Amino acid sequence: MDWFQSQNWVRDSEGPVLSLGPSGAFDDTHIFAPCVIRERGTTFLWYCGSQGSVEDRVFDMGLATSDDGLGFIRHPASPVLRFGAGRSILTPAVLRHPDGSVCREDGRIRMWFSSCHFPSGDASHTLHETSSADGVVWTEPTGPLVVDAYAPTVIRENGRYRMWYTDVREDPWSIRTAESVNGRDWTVFADPVLEVDQGWERQRLVYPTVLTLGRKYLMWYGSYSNKPGTVMTTALGFAISDDGYNWRKSHRNPVFGPDRSRPWESHFTTSQSILGLPDGSWRIWYASRKKPPFDHKYFAIGTARWAGPGLIPA
Repeated sequence: MDWFQSQNWVRDSEGPVLSLGPSGAFDDTHIFAPCVIRERGTTFLWYCGSQGSVEDRVFDMGLATSDDGLGFIRHPASPVLRFGAGRSILTPAVLRHPDGSVCREDGRIRMWFSSCHFPSGDASHTLHETSSADGVVWTEPTGPLVVDAYAPTVIRENGRYRMWYTDVREDPWSIRTAESVNGRDWTVFADPVLEVDQGWERQRLVYPTVLTLGRKYLMWYGSYSNKPGTVMTTALGFAISDDGYNWRKSHRNPVFGPDRSRPWESHFTTSQSILGLPDGSWRIWYASRKKPPFDHKYFAIGTARWAGPGLIPA
């Protein structure tokens, strides 16, 4: 199978599947980082939303649901999770089986997220965990589990927990991996598993989404892709691995990027969630940003579908 074929992601919604909230809502200025699962015929989408200027933003976590993954309705309890003390909840990631489906433990959803304090100017990020039975009421988040960690993706495989995340200690940001026997005590591997090394990539790699199909580990990841003197944009690259440690990037990268014909997503399309569908196709939900000035750190959440490589996900 040629996993490095072109990925023809087709946008199949006329506009965003979720936009900024109404004036005065917790998500009326910034919205990003969709985390999507499907259970019992319902698609659940958790996301990060904020008010305020880019410098003063504080993100809380909202929830929206859908019957078809295209039209979402905000849950009336949103925001469903706040951290407090000016700290943001960023890039939530639920525990998944290797195929990307949600992995409940004792009937509960486990979720990890990054946090930082934007108003203070402190760029450090820490990883925390919370859990929920219904996706609406969440436990008090733990203290920091891993430092300098952003945008995690976590699977349980053969009795262990495997995580890939963005290391934000210094530029250029890279992708690292860590393992745990309980999801709380993490051993971080010494070397990055993915670094900036393709011509389209600039400054940072970010937002790894990892799942498996057959014997292969698949990763979609974001990078800045501007040329010197042009406006910054983002796009997604793709990589594949036999073991989750050693990765090969597609020579066709980037595989998904902004659509300049759609003003609400003309420049940024990252912080994505991807699921395999029963018919063998794939669906992506992604956050977007329009052209400068960037009053909105992110502006809307969109979706697209890819027919896939022709093999139905496990």
